[in-house]
Amino acid sequence: MKTIRIAGILSTLILSAIILLAVRPSFALDVEALVRQVEQQYMGASSRAQTTMLVKTSHWERSLEMEAWSLDRDYFLVRIIEPAKERDVATLKRFREVWNYLPKVDRVIKVPPSMMGGSWMGSHITNDDLVKANHIEKDYNLRLIEETDTYFLVECLPKADAAVVWGKIVYRINKTPQVPEQIDYYDEEMVRVREIHFDDVQQIGDRIVPMRLTVLPLEKPDEQTILHYRELVFDLPLDENYFSLRNLKKR
Repeated sequence: MKTIRIAGILSTLILSAIILLAVRPSFALDVEALVRQVEQQYMGASSRAQTTMLVKTSHWERSLEMEAWSLDRDYFLVRIIEPAKERDVATLKRFREVWNYLPKVDRVIKVPPSMMGGSWMGSHITNDDLVKANHIEKDYNLRLIEETDTYFLVECLPKADAAVVWGKIVYRINKTPQVPEQIDYYDEEMVRVREIHFDDVQQIGDRIVPMRLTVLPLEKPDEQTILHYRELVFDLPLDENYFSLRNLKKR
């Protein structure tokens, strides 16, 4: 009888272990790595892009042709090609510092911290977006708040000591292919104030990338900024010396 009882206990323990293993997730999602991969998909180790940016406000519309270069997450240089009256206006990012070059007055202006929330190139993209988009996990605590068969929903809340513009950011990331579908931005009072939508998904080398971003300021429903990548090349022979103030002024 004792042997039978021991066998019964062992059988119960084994069955319980099998059940626990069956219901346990097969892997723990690394949310920070997921968001970092999404944010860096346009860059690679280095990149060059030809883009068109269309900006529509309630008072005017403009179209800019631009060329941009990047290195890792910390270096970024973009220069306007067209229209002619704005040719060579440029922006340089090195780590968390941003400079603008105005060729008409041959002047380089460093963007102060107080202006990081301001518009970049008259668009609905901010200077803060340029600096911090690729460092979300450093300034925000990330957690998975929803998962379906087709997407992940990731909530980003500011860390206690982070100097950030947004009160909350929510990423909706498609599973197959693993690209962003939408990013929602909330102000400090948790009111959703901006959306970015991604489409025109294409295969670029060994990467799958949404080639068009549409930025919608929700408090101004008749306005938008569309950034369309016309060409995107990865893994160029660039180093940090390319991203210099001297090169910012190059024409």
